[in-house]
Amino acid sequence: MDDALTATALLLVVAAATLAVLCREPVRQAVALAVLGLALTVLFTVLQAPDVALSQLAVGTALTPLLILLTARKVRRPPADERVSQGERASPGERATPDELPPGQQGGRRP
Repeated sequence: MDDALTATALLLVVAAATLAVLCREPVRQAVALAVLGLALTVLFTVLQAPDVALSQLAVGTALTPLLILLTARKVRRPPADERVSQGERASPGERATPDELPPGQQGGRRP
């Protein structure tokens, strides 16, 4: 019984960690991190480490996601298409299509 409970808690942690890694938006990442913190709290409780579980509950489930949400709210950036239309360059991971580029930069050649 105890092994099945530990295995279930471990599977929950693996699923939550995978979810946290695959999320791309900061708000969803914060929520996924909170779920991961809760899953780790369950795992630590099952492994009979209540002091670590309480610390994880406070820091990993509540405080860290809250700080991420507050930071994401403070540094919110406009979508890439709005930045390109305002004349800003897209970040290295983002590519603008030729019709999104300002006039004079279309076609990939400099005049």
